[in-house]
Amino acid sequence: MKENQRVQQVLSGNTSAFAYFVETYQDMAITIAHRICGNMQDAEDVVQESYVKAYRNLHSFRSESKFSTWLYRIVYNTAITQTKTRMWMGSQETEIEHASELSENTLEINLEEMDRKEVVSDILQRMQKGDALLLTLYYMEDNPVKEIAKITGLNEPNVKVKLFRARKMFKELLVECYSMEDVGFS
Repeated sequence: MKENQRVQQVLSGNTSAFAYFVETYQDMAITIAHRICGNMQDAEDVVQESYVKAYRNLHSFRSESKFSTWLYRIVYNTAITQTKTRMWMGSQETEIEHASELSENTLEINLEEMDRKEVVSDILQRMQKGDALLLTLYYMEDNPVKEIAKITGLNEPNVKVKLFRARKMFKELLVECYSMEDVGFS
């Protein structure tokens, strides 16, 4: 069954059909909210509030984009509103916060025990929230630039530039924090 049909079912009074959207998109919605909020409790609250907003405003969903794009935009806006985060303003707090972890004496990580997912997650945590979110949407959720632009409200060229810069920052942090050969990156 296509998503547009499920939307119509919900609008026709079959409220249990909305569970499909919750089950299908919950993980990525949590990921987006967590990248913005910075902690899981706030992220869960944001996602719950976002699903309520989506349900109440389902009549305004136009099939011009995917349902996931529409929902992730709601999650994004709700998280931004709740945290009052200025995601695109350059703040180096993350780098300063992790500076002590980067010294040779305090960084004791057995890279053989870490898998790529842990390394990627660690690097994303060290990055600015907006950059980490873009990389997550593009690489982990496989959203095209056009969809990311709709979710974040940025224009497509801006998304491309920010993705380029985020990839560059990711690589720099990876080289700085880990030996790339040890974790299977080349």
